[in-house]
Amino acid sequence: MSKRNIPQRRFIKPSFTSLIEKKRDGQEFTQEEIRYIIDSTLDGEMPQPQLAALLMAIYFQQMSAQETAILTEEMMLSGEVIDLSHIAKPKIDKYSTGGVGDKTSLVLVPLAMASGVVVPMMCGPEHDYVIGTLEKLSAVPGLKTNLTVEQFSNQLAKINGAICAQTSDLAPADAKFLELRKETGTIPSLPLITGSVLSKKLAEGSEGLVIDVKWGNGSFIKDLEQAKQLARAMTRVGRSLKRRCVALVTDMNQPLGDTVGTGLELKEAITILKGGGPEDMKELVLKLGMEIVRLAGVAGSTLSAKQTVERHLTDGTALEKLKELVKAQGGDPSYIDDPEKFPKAKYIRKLPAPKRGYVHTINAAMIARGVHLLGAGKEKPTDKIDYAVGVSEIKKVGTQVKQGEPLMMIHYNDEAKLEQALNYFKDAYRLAPKRPTPPPLVVERVA
Repeated sequence: MSKRNIPQRRFIKPSFTSLIEKKRDGQEFTQEEIRYIIDSTLDGEMPQPQLAALLMAIYFQQMSAQETAILTEEMMLSGEVIDLSHIAKPKIDKYSTGGVGDKTSLVLVPLAMASGVVVPMMCGPEHDYVIGTLEKLSAVPGLKTNLTVEQFSNQLAKINGAICAQTSDLAPADAKFLELRKETGTIPSLPLITGSVLSKKLAEGSEGLVIDVKWGNGSFIKDLEQAKQLARAMTRVGRSLKRRCVALVTDMNQPLGDTVGTGLELKEAITILKGGGPEDMKELVLKLGMEIVRLAGVAGSTLSAKQTVERHLTDGTALEKLKELVKAQGGDPSYIDDPEKFPKAKYIRKLPAPKRGYVHTINAAMIARGVHLLGAGKEKPTDKIDYAVGVSEIKKVGTQVKQGEPLMMIHYNDEAKLEQALNYFKDAYRLAPKRPTPPPLVVERVA
């Protein structure tokens, strides 16, 4: 573990106003200026209104690749950097910008572990109504998502993987930035996203990173070109910091997989680890899994990578690794063996198609909001998550339906919450007489 302790050259501190004006006018910051901004943010020297103005200037004027790389490194060095050099195996993590029904991490972490890759996954808060990996994993009774750095490091050395909450000691400057970005509408800033994600992922000890950049109505990135730019920025900055990096730009204009909810998604992930599951999930797991094993050097060719991933998904070794991870973090692994042990909702009802036709579009964000209202998310920190609620058997874009046929099945425990959620579920679907062409799941690979 190492704290930032870098000798500084003679540097005349500029005023905060001059820094705001410099970026407002489209000029580039020097390394010393970026370091000064980070230090001033950490010690509270920069007033909040000026930091807010600075973030807004960055949002409108962007940052160059070099500036973004410096920002990323300085934010990484603003706190603890976990040293995993005592672990000889390749250390590769996976990051997703977040999407509705995206339970790929629950499959990919044990899959990579089974392939001989160490996965040091620390998770931060998700955006809007997206259910995070930790919330899904915590459906397992007893499972702890808060690990100390020592516990995290020991678990990685012992079983090859860990999925836990990000510690406050990692990239604390980013935490301060993030808090203010939410208040100033600067969350979509590509340089700030890049710096935020990579500073935390590199501080946790990763040697390489596979990134899933999602775009569409179920993601906070609505524009495809912006998603491609973010994928390029992240891989470019990762490389400049001497980390192996690959990004896939993937579609999030409909939920991923057949389920949205905490326990329901975990059960779907277990199904995939047993060789089954919906086709879109299997496709994405295969493609991201191949990138992980290739980046780690475990598989040399595309064919070898595909064979490695498919073997571990079908021979039960990845499933066993999930059980190991659950047990190591205090959870009951019998729930992985028998997913029927997870709590079930009192009621299940269908969302009937209002007319005959083809599913033309699905607003994934509306489905996420509906599931949140059922109780799968928290309105306030003291709320309890209902692990049984959600939706399943989701009809996808391009599917033909008859009038009255279910567009999805709704799992709920509270009639009042259902009435609120139904409005979102009904508005999420658009039917049309002609079959649309479903968009490709993986739009672009950036390496």
